[in-house]
Amino acid sequence: MKHFYFFISWILLVSCQSKPLSEKVISVTIEPQRFFAEKIAGDKYKINTVVPVGQSPETYDPTPQQMVQIGQSTAYLQIGPIGFEQAWMKSIQENNPDLICFDLSEGVGFIANKEESIHPHPDGEECAHHHHHHHGELDPHIWSSVHGARQIAANTFKAFVALDKENAAFYQANYALLIDEIEKTGETIKQLLKPVLSRTFIIYHPALTYFAEENNLTQLCIEMDGKEPSPAQLKELVDTARNHNTQVVFVQEEFDQKNAELIAKETGCRIIRINPLAYDWQKEMMHIAKSLMDE
Repeated sequence: MKHFYFFISWILLVSCQSKPLSEKVISVTIEPQRFFAEKIAGDKYKINTVVPVGQSPETYDPTPQQMVQIGQSTAYLQIGPIGFEQAWMKSIQENNPDLICFDLSEGVGFIANKEESIHPHPDGEECAHHHHHHHGELDPHIWSSVHGARQIAANTFKAFVALDKENAAFYQANYALLIDEIEKTGETIKQLLKPVLSRTFIIYHPALTYFAEENNLTQLCIEMDGKEPSPAQLKELVDTARNHNTQVVFVQEEFDQKNAELIAKETGCRIIRINPLAYDWQKEMMHIAKSLMDE
């Protein structure tokens, strides 16, 4: 019923639309995509982000007005197996048969979501791996690593060249500058994290899986199978954090913070606010890396 009323509203909006947009528009799902797309597109395209700042792309439903904006776009750049796209891309494509879609996750080595497990290490110590679990689904947060950013940039460049071959040299020059920025960011992050003693951090939603994998870190997640943790699970997480000398709890504005505050109080961890969905990818990646440095 909810979708029925949504599409009635959407059809009415489309029928009342007086004229198409005068500028060429590309739609993307999240703000980090807009960062990469604008770096490459320059002034050739306007980039429209569908999921607003402060909303979760796992659960967000677009407004009828946004569906109209998407329908007026030249193309849609998808980010991969994220909740919004899994729920809405089929409808978007069916209702906009002329919309060209590109998958920016093409060529990325996805990491499967894993449930928490604590395994004994050969030397007798515990080895903690605490991940979000969605029954075998793939972790969609590919932009949280340098490798993922590099692949997204490459696929974004290919998309613009396919759409506008006449300006291929322009996109190539911008792409080269972007790749240089990504590579320098990666090198700086590695240098910042090299002396870090605690290789474990806590986060509510597992948005930094690829960042952790790339930098030899362990991500401990408060969220359990998409739900709030039980008291027993919280105690286990606190014990694991203490055993691994965890220093940082990351909090995100899209999620409740009371459990993060409780864990920080029990473990003595610093609470650090981050936004993996921030527009400025380079700035946010540096912020995350610097937050993990020993005080």
